[in-house]
Amino acid sequence: MNRPIRLRAPEPEDFRSPLHDERVVARVGAYLGVAVLLLFLTGLVSHLHQHPVAWLPFGPEPAWAYRVTQGVHVAVGFATLPLVLAKLYAVYPRLFVRPPLTGWRHALERGSVGVLVAATVFQVVTGILNVFKLYVFGFGFTSVHWATAWLVLGAALVHVGVKLPVVVRALTGPGHGLATPDEPTAGPTRRGFLGSIAVATLAVTALTVGQTVTPLRALALLAPRDPYDGPQDLAVNKTARGAHVEEAATDPGWALELVGPAGTQRLSRADLLALPRHEAVLPIACVEGWSASARWSGVRVRDLALLSGGRADDPVHVVSLQEPGTSYAESDLPGSYVAHDDTLLALTLNGADLDLDHGFPARIIAPNRPGVLQTKWVGRLVVGGAAA
Repeated sequence: MNRPIRLRAPEPEDFRSPLHDERVVARVGAYLGVAVLLLFLTGLVSHLHQHPVAWLPFGPEPAWAYRVTQGVHVAVGFATLPLVLAKLYAVYPRLFVRPPLTGWRHALERGSVGVLVAATVFQVVTGILNVFKLYVFGFGFTSVHWATAWLVLGAALVHVGVKLPVVVRALTGPGHGLATPDEPTAGPTRRGFLGSIAVATLAVTALTVGQTVTPLRALALLAPRDPYDGPQDLAVNKTARGAHVEEAATDPGWALELVGPAGTQRLSRADLLALPRHEAVLPIACVEGWSASARWSGVRVRDLALLSGGRADDPVHVVSLQEPGTSYAESDLPGSYVAHDDTLLALTLNGADLDLDHGFPARIIAPNRPGVLQTKWVGRLVVGGAAA
């Protein structure tokens, strides 16, 4: 007579692999915590560039700063993926703790973990989709990504606060080393597991960071584009056709509308070419992580501000030929940018007239500024900063 098979739910003690040891969990958690902090800080920089606050202004120096911070943001975002997977694998036996809740502290711990895992996975997945411009989600990426970043940070702080005694014990207490006598000699080891995570993280970073670090371009297999692959040896995100400006931008009668204290002036492209010109080598950096340096030539924006009757450090409101209300059809140049030598209304790129997809007949280029704010197909400049 066969006896009935009794099934029972697994318990944490059933998972005897050394990879689930709290020392491993603490170390992976520490690496992940550093990544989350870097992502939040670099994301904060990008957000404040696009949504400036008076008490924390950004300036045009150093010219390469945004290129570095956004490159770090995207590279670390990709590197976070193997760290998240490793952390989930190391801790999943804790899902089988019984009873599920043993008090308010345990409830806070499990609640913070749930929020942290969900928000972090959401950020990593949607961030990678954004890099590849796969907007399969039905919401505005930047605003949701920004809000969720605060959720990740808050949940991480709560989780660290609750688990701090365990983390300190695992990292500094007796027996905190990874190699211990009780570890099996066969099968995966703690050191091997952490080494594999390190290799995977470095590999993902190497396959991504080349879109910012030029010498590593050949390795950037996970980058969606070569920063120098495009018209005039520079990548393009938004084309003139995509922005619906082909007709307006190629109109022979185009003229820049310059509005300032002296009134409104209209300057044709020939008029602009006749003004004193300045050349600068500046990077253009995209929020998707790619960046590239190029040689730009045009009229200093501060000279146009002076021509309009304003001051050399007056803020300037920039209006594109794109339809009003289109994303990034307008931007604002703070006074510190306007006054900088290398802030230009660019007319040429790499020694030739701007390609239509690079903003012909004129575009803004300024140091230390997100690419989405380097407004293309400029039709109007309002000196004084306020939209008229």
